[in-house]
Amino acid sequence: MAKFNIEKTKESRISEVDWNNLRFGVYFSDHIFISDFVDGKWDGGRIEPYRALPMEPGLCTLHYGQTIFEGLKAFKSAKGGANIFRPDMNANRLNNSAKMVCLPEFDVDTLIEGIKELVMLDRQWIPQERGQSLYIRPVMFGSSNFLGVTASPTTRLIVMTSPVASYYAEGLKPIKILVSTEYVRAVKGGVGMAKTAANYAASLKAGMEAHSKGFSQVLWLDGVNRKDIDEVGAMNIMFVIDGELITPSLDKGSILAGITRGTVLNLAKEMGMKVTERNISIDEVIDAHNKGILNEVFGTGTAAVISPVGMLSYLDKEYVINNMEIGPVAQKFYDTITAIQYGEVEDTRKWNVKIDF
Repeated sequence: MAKFNIEKTKESRISEVDWNNLRFGVYFSDHIFISDFVDGKWDGGRIEPYRALPMEPGLCTLHYGQTIFEGLKAFKSAKGGANIFRPDMNANRLNNSAKMVCLPEFDVDTLIEGIKELVMLDRQWIPQERGQSLYIRPVMFGSSNFLGVTASPTTRLIVMTSPVASYYAEGLKPIKILVSTEYVRAVKGGVGMAKTAANYAASLKAGMEAHSKGFSQVLWLDGVNRKDIDEVGAMNIMFVIDGELITPSLDKGSILAGITRGTVLNLAKEMGMKVTERNISIDEVIDAHNKGILNEVFGTGTAAVISPVGMLSYLDKEYVINNMEIGPVAQKFYDTITAIQYGEVEDTRKWNVKIDF
């Protein structure tokens, strides 16, 4: 394991946590991992107490949004210790995002070791209940102070953790999604493939309007013709049509390469399902619903794992899916993935990074 300078907190804040009402992203653990890129290289990294950090008004990222982030989780393992699920995938995706917004790449192994040491240090913050986890949030941003639209010569990487429950209050209960025809999130040639703050800022207005109408999320269509499906605000989207698993292709250039998305596709192929990654239009989905062959719709993402969709609203018409119940395909993926994450079955694919304590 890499050796990092560690400054331990003098007083833990863990007593502030309401473990019976965790919610998502409300509490933050005692320590953070920090590394700075200065004079063309990253420093060795360090761990210090979670606290407010100084910021100048001229911080370039505050003005121009040169920032990216990741999300992954550590789980209490049934075999003891904790499992971090597929951190190499997140570390590689962080670097792909970095290239999109002109930030320096960070060594994958060093990031994973930093995360492991951080989780080990704050292991008492890992929730003990099934369905809960320790969310891990790396964030990288330009850290120089200037005004001018140019890449920052210095960069900071921070990793913080947060004990969380389900992302959606509904849990595995199917959610209602509004198909947006007025707003767009990203277009090919933009930064839709990067996990950058700009994409989420672009989703806020439509998301707030959807919430005010009783919907949990927005389903985004392509930014040119507003016909082909991209993704949901917080997750990738999948359709089971006449037994075939279909999801938008990454070749669209406007959607994120989700870690859970890739995991589901791997598992589906192992299970012998017909799997297709291609452009799929909202008209095709509605037609499949009208023909009675739209078996299931569900989202995939780190925060929710699997989120079944029970209803789509498009052009003021509602389309109920599978009687507003979770389908067998979504349930199977949820059960399989979470069993691996919590160490309840053998991890034959070596997806978990194990921490013993």
